[in-house]
Amino acid sequence: MTSDHVLAARIATDAGQVLLGIRAEHAGTDPAVLKKAGDAGAQLAIAAALAEARPDDSVLSEEAADDLNRLQASRVWIVDPLDGTREYSEEGRTDWAVHVALWESGRIVAGAVALPALEVVFGTGEPPVVPPAYGGPLRLIVSRTRASALVLAVAERLGAVTVPMGSAGAKAMSVVRGESEAYLHTGGQYEWDSAAPVAVAAAAGLHTSRVDGSPLTYNNEDPYLPDLLICRPELAARMLEAVAAL
Repeated sequence: MTSDHVLAARIATDAGQVLLGIRAEHAGTDPAVLKKAGDAGAQLAIAAALAEARPDDSVLSEEAADDLNRLQASRVWIVDPLDGTREYSEEGRTDWAVHVALWESGRIVAGAVALPALEVVFGTGEPPVVPPAYGGPLRLIVSRTRASALVLAVAERLGAVTVPMGSAGAKAMSVVRGESEAYLHTGGQYEWDSAAPVAVAAAAGLHTSRVDGSPLTYNNEDPYLPDLLICRPELAARMLEAVAAL
């Protein structure tokens, strides 16, 4: 049987191809139409793939009704078929993603993040190698549209350069790829926004936690997850201290 790691990467890859096709088909049309088509098309592809490959598992998806029977399940796939819908609808932008993660018996055990417009997929089966530190000012990834006052205050306190970006998956993978050192978010998210990015980041050896340093937990009855820190491990204490001081 295909491993969960391989399956997550394959499903994320295939959904990304679907999204690229929909984007090309709807080029030049109303962004709202493109957003809706992308969300629906990727959800359909992921749901069908999981139903075929893992029919006994539960699923928590941004684009599907939440079946709370998942709370009694031992295996739950947590997916965001299209993370960064706004960026997906903007011609030429690459900071949107597909998230596929598996929660099993209390923790995330596998995951993949596809960045289809960049033709790359990062997964836990073959964890990416984080490049060495580049030695310049700390580059802090923040939301394009809703960077919180706390995040901006942390950046100022640490003398960091803020780098706006769209999708949470794209943000997290920028740290994995060595394009930034930290991703701090306090504006509120849901489990599907971070489950796969956290899985990949942790597998790559990065620090992942809530902004108070406590563990990120998944498959909760309420999937709202207020905050998140993903950063290079050598920066974790410094980042957490900066947050706590504000």
